[in-house]
Amino acid sequence: MPPRSGNLLNDTPPPPTGEVFEDLLRFDLKGAPPGGRVRIERIISSASPEPVLYDQPHDEWVALLQGRARLWVDGAERVLGPGDWVLIPAHTPHRVAETTASPPCIWLAVHLGEP
Repeated sequence: MPPRSGNLLNDTPPPPTGEVFEDLLRFDLKGAPPGGRVRIERIISSASPEPVLYDQPHDEWVALLQGRARLWVDGAERVLGPGDWVLIPAHTPHRVAETTASPPCIWLAVHLGEP
């Protein structure tokens, strides 16, 4: 694979509602059983996140790079600022409850063991 680079905080505008998901890298872990995939994505949130309740079959590690946000994770609210991260185990219900408009929330998410 040739070298690639980019900037996680580039000037991509946030969407009017919801979130924009951008895959940065996908790969299979060597020697891992089927489903040992890893996906790294950048997420840009609008100031009006959609009330989608996620319940994923894999673990997700997410870090907030910019902005401030409130997450609902399995019944508990978490307030995040730049640099804060959360590991969300598989089958843990979660959703984005609130995000800032200025600066917009930019996240880095690592999905571990995707099917």
